[in-house]
Amino acid sequence: MSIVITGSVAFDYLMTFPGYFREQILPDKLDKISLSFLVDSMTRQRGGVAPNIAYSLALLGEKPMVFATAGEDFTEYRAWLESHGIDTRYTKVIDGKYSASFFVNTDLENNQIASFYTGAMADAASLSLKEMQPGEADYVVISPNDPGAMKKYVEECKALGIPYLFDPSQQIARNPHQDLREGVEGAHAVFCNEYEFDLLQKHTGICAEDMEDCVKLLVVTKGENGASIKASGKEYCISIVPPDHIADPTGVGDAFRGGFLRGYRLGLELQTCGQMGALAATYCLEKKGTQNHFYTPVEFVERYRKHFDDHGALDILK
Repeated sequence: MSIVITGSVAFDYLMTFPGYFREQILPDKLDKISLSFLVDSMTRQRGGVAPNIAYSLALLGEKPMVFATAGEDFTEYRAWLESHGIDTRYTKVIDGKYSASFFVNTDLENNQIASFYTGAMADAASLSLKEMQPGEADYVVISPNDPGAMKKYVEECKALGIPYLFDPSQQIARNPHQDLREGVEGAHAVFCNEYEFDLLQKHTGICAEDMEDCVKLLVVTKGENGASIKASGKEYCISIVPPDHIADPTGVGDAFRGGFLRGYRLGLELQTCGQMGALAATYCLEKKGTQNHFYTPVEFVERYRKHFDDHGALDILK
């Protein structure tokens, strides 16, 4: 049985701006905004939310499955994922299309301005969880994807009785409000960052307290302020793991999810799961690109224990 990660498969075009976005924005001219940023560098990296989450899961010994659509440019990417223990048998190549593309510009404060081209992701609704063999999936992550696909996977998880983690993140602004509400109401868990959490409340009409009652697990990441995990009336406050240096914030939230989910799948305490997510996020933050960080389970545990006390629980990873 596998954890199935649905979501985008993309290539990331990462750019760096040697200044501050805020200095270029005129508050009294927002209705006529027209900006261009001359960047210092650009790199093309493997990305997409589904492979990003799966990658951190795989580093910690999970065998996740990516359930998504990709373009004709996916051949080398597929081989790379498979070589790292990620199952891509349900990643479908769409003829005549390129994989989705994420273009992001990061300034000196790690603020980002991004654009996303859907490409083959637009066909994600052509996939169905019902095509999988009975019992093949025991947990599904519904992360940013084509809105129609996200709606479909929510409905199919409910129909099939498969618990799912609802992670609308960047697609909160695009998904119909009713679809977001239905996604939350049937979810086992909801993940988002603090800005997205406020937006999710606004668009669904479900306040924070009601959302806590609605799902078994609510996780809100807060950047440099760590994360909050709420479950069964309790709150767990998770601090960050200080990075040795900061290379690029892209994909940090995905890495957090991968680290957290590995601990959760192993039945570890939520505090430990959150701290695993925090450390996985820091590893990603220290490298440019979303899948260029690497560690063995032993190295992960050793670094974890420099900051947190797992009372021996992480011996299970070794």
